[in-house]
Amino acid sequence: MKLVIASDLHGAAPAVRSLAARIEAEAPDRVLLLGDLLYHGPRNDLPEGYAPREVASVLNGMAARITAVRGNCDAEVDQMVLDFPCLADYALVEADGHLLYLTHGHVPRMTPDDPPALAPGSALLTGHTHVKALEDRGGVLFANPGSTSIPKDGAAGYTVYEHGAFALKSLAGETLAEGGW
Repeated sequence: MKLVIASDLHGAAPAVRSLAARIEAEAPDRVLLLGDLLYHGPRNDLPEGYAPREVASVLNGMAARITAVRGNCDAEVDQMVLDFPCLADYALVEADGHLLYLTHGHVPRMTPDDPPALAPGSALLTGHTHVKALEDRGGVLFANPGSTSIPKDGAAGYTVYEHGAFALKSLAGETLAEGGW
């Protein structure tokens, strides 16, 4: 199974168009979105190309492949313009015999520093920090794709999961780090 994982889009249309191009090139089975899809929130500056309606249109074009969770900047009004569910605090996805626990990373007991109970061979996928991460903690992988629009680590990015391995990538498609079980 191949998955593209992204987070913290924050309504930035140019970044989402770049992500859509990477999704087309990667040809994943599913797209996992870890929250903060349409709005930038009061703590972030307005991202370049801020256009939430355009972002919704791009995402709706691939709605059948998307599994999404709610971020701290997402609201019920977002669900009114998106053609896929996006208001759950977490989702569980099975991939190649591994349990992937998806959450934004802002709710207690759902963060890398305060994780849910997961068995070795599982992964906790979070966003929220806008910083890419890939770390094995006792057989549980913690992965954060960073942000497509407001990266706090210098490079907008996303993550690809394929056959038990994760690759952190820049929006240009360059592999920045790899890891797995």
